[in-house]
Amino acid sequence: MKNSILDLIGNTPVIRVSRLDTGVCNLFLKLEDRNPGGSVKDRIALSMINQAEKEGLISPGSVLVEATAGNTGLGLALVAAVKGYRLLLVIPDKMSKEKILHLQAMGAEVIITRSDVNKGHPEYYQDMAEQIASETRNSYYVNQFGNQANPLAHERTTGPEIFRQLKGNIDTIVCGIGSSGTMTGLTRYFKKVKPDVEMIIADPAGSVIKDYADTGSYGDAGSWLVEGIGEDFIPPIADFALVRKAYTISDTESFSKARELLSKEGILAGSSSGTLLAAALKYCREQSVPKNVVTFVCDTGNKYLTKMFDDSWLKEKDLLIDGIPSG
Repeated sequence: MKNSILDLIGNTPVIRVSRLDTGVCNLFLKLEDRNPGGSVKDRIALSMINQAEKEGLISPGSVLVEATAGNTGLGLALVAAVKGYRLLLVIPDKMSKEKILHLQAMGAEVIITRSDVNKGHPEYYQDMAEQIASETRNSYYVNQFGNQANPLAHERTTGPEIFRQLKGNIDTIVCGIGSSGTMTGLTRYFKKVKPDVEMIIADPAGSVIKDYADTGSYGDAGSWLVEGIGEDFIPPIADFALVRKAYTISDTESFSKARELLSKEGILAGSSSGTLLAAALKYCREQSVPKNVVTFVCDTGNKYLTKMFDDSWLKEKDLLIDGIPSG
């Protein structure tokens, strides 16, 4: 018996992929879509709000302000609804209609801004959120990109869960990077319990993360349609200490793999999960000795039914070939 919906956050199941070609490796998926808000971001939302309360940064009547690609906003909306906070979110205009309607249904106030501008521009979603917070009385800028309670959630919960569920038999973890909280938290945990674990990055084509992982520098970002991962800057909380390789994955391949995951494994996953799966499969097929590889179903595909699961949308974006997502 649970006393609150928030008590259902975490302890998500892990399953082994059985109908996709994983080479000599075992590929496991941690089903973060089973969190009550439908994504891995429930974990950090609860952690960041709890920590802000603990430090006296927020109290009844406070206004929470955040920049989000959608799922952190949904996690914050869930926690804010239960705890009674007003929530104001700034979201880039490429986000799915389902996410926006879900946020509004939960009582969040949504401001939609441009997705074609980079950090430093006044209409860039993070800069706009920070500006709004500075102008709003009794507000708190959550700032997932710089908030240490973000990776702490994964260090304290996600990492130990994976270690327990696989009985410590883990060789590789494949992550995407948005705020970098998942990768950083897992890195901090596995440094302590199994420092030989390899972290592999799955990065959308157009993002600067792979270039930085490979060379320590990066240029201008491009654009991509996958939501929630990929960046035009390096998040200040990012820890690349265990990263051994990074893959660039196109939108086409991301959407194709997400749809293949549904058709072959029966798992309805979101766009970033397709990116992670594509990279994980590439990594697995490159190995010559068996390894246990873990990646994530970051969120549910229910949030993308009018996008990557809609053939007409894929055709409009030139991502459909002869009625089948290309990949």
